[in-house]
Amino acid sequence: MFEDFMFQTIPIIVGIIFIIVIGGILFTAIRGISRWSKNNNSPELTVRAKVVAKRAAVRGGGETRAYNDYFVTFEVDSGDRIELEVKDIDYGMLVEGDVGELSFQGSRYLAFSRTGKKNWNEIV
Repeated sequence: MFEDFMFQTIPIIVGIIFIIVIGGILFTAIRGISRWSKNNNSPELTVRAKVVAKRAAVRGGGETRAYNDYFVTFEVDSGDRIELEVKDIDYGMLVEGDVGELSFQGSRYLAFSRTGKKNWNEIV
């Protein structure tokens, strides 16, 4: 009797776990493709901006490899703030307080070039 229960239940449990795993993979893939498509359909913008904050987020670690994600918050002329993920080399080159031209497309960071001025009033 117990063996019959196990032979009937285990395939159902394995099937449910399989569906959950495949669902998670599909959800992640669709979300990534959607973000990529939205960024590609957005115009490339270049605006005056100031670096106001930087942060790094660590994923993984422990018994697996650790991954770092780098983010920089820019403040544009209108006072709005935009946080963009940047590559490690760009993260290292940017300093809080830098003022310059920010180029981005949707939520994709493209470039930042300093103007050499540290003050909003000097940029005109």
